[in-house]
Amino acid sequence: MSESTVQTIEIDAPPARCFEVAADLEAYPEWAGGVRRVSVHEKDAQGRPVRATLVVDAMIRQVEVTFRYTFDPPRAIRWTAEPGRDILELDGSYEFRELGEGTTAVYMLRVVPGFDIPGFLRSQAEKQIVGTALRALRKRAEGS
Repeated sequence: MSESTVQTIEIDAPPARCFEVAADLEAYPEWAGGVRRVSVHEKDAQGRPVRATLVVDAMIRQVEVTFRYTFDPPRAIRWTAEPGRDILELDGSYEFRELGEGTTAVYMLRVVPGFDIPGFLRSQAEKQIVGTALRALRKRAEGS
């Protein structure tokens, strides 16, 4: 089992706004670095995606992954990848914790790729993906 990467960032927006931005998967290509395309296959009663395929620039190559999502508004979004050629296992989450008038956002990512990549490079790629995603989420949620 691989270890996960966890990072946090402070966002000058309430948890509900952070949750709203993170739950809008179809807008990811506009702001989430590396996400090239999103196809939503299934939505829940509130219109949130519960199954979607993302095409992501994974530094080494573009990867197509189908995810299942669960929501705990406005506190958390969790996802798990369906196993495929490029990804054997992938779990991730955003957690949004109230911080005065803002939010502490916590992003966790655990990936087991379906292709050979040295552990150090995998770890560095995870750290870069998580850090980039958090900074982009902050920028989008703060409206700048």
